[in-house]
Amino acid sequence: MSTTNTRTRILEVATELVAGSPDGDISTRAVCEAAQVGAPALYRHFGDKEGLLSAVVDHGFERYLATKRERDESTDPVEDLRRGWDSHVEFAVRNPNLYRLMNSPAMRTPPAAALESHRILTRDLERAAAQGRIRVAPELAAQMIMSASVGVALMLVARPATFDDADVSRRVRDAVHASILTPDAAPTEPGVAERGAAEVPSAAARLSALLREAQGPGLSTAEAALMKEWLDRVANARPGE
Repeated sequence: MSTTNTRTRILEVATELVAGSPDGDISTRAVCEAAQVGAPALYRHFGDKEGLLSAVVDHGFERYLATKRERDESTDPVEDLRRGWDSHVEFAVRNPNLYRLMNSPAMRTPPAAALESHRILTRDLERAAAQGRIRVAPELAAQMIMSASVGVALMLVARPATFDDADVSRRVRDAVHASILTPDAAPTEPGVAERGAAEVPSAAARLSALLREAQGPGLSTAEAALMKEWLDRVANARPGE
């Protein structure tokens, strides 16, 4: 068996064992036995158990990310954000063990799949900011959306008996988006601030996004970085600050 085939075999077997495990955990011994390889082969290809599990996450998440990479960006980044949230949660529900593993505190190094997913989300938010449709800087908005969507997804897969309302994800999505998006971009919800209160932060977020896209024409690298810092600070300021 070639080196490439050995690695692929170990990875496929580990992925199957993770999916079928009651708690999503596996042992390297079980993987070696099922793949019919010795422990040295596993450690040579993956380093240690964490390296193997990280590779399993990237392998399983590749199909999900492929749909995001291949999609055509619409002219409406806000709609892309809504669809992105829904597809994220749907993937988690369909692949509970893989998703729990991806977000396990035991994973000291974030899998490459998680980092790429975050970059795709941030890019959609940068497009929305360039259109003046978000209230805060894209980086902060991405942190807010990612933490909320991951939290909802983990509750749905870890506690299905408690979180049994299929509509809870949409409700949380719309609430989070309403706090990030400008009023004309967010679904109508009670308590959403009027446009006037969002004009300055939204304008700052838009200018920051446009500055990033234009690479700061007429400004030095240091000046562009300072300008972006100021704009992001204004965009992320809470009312009254």
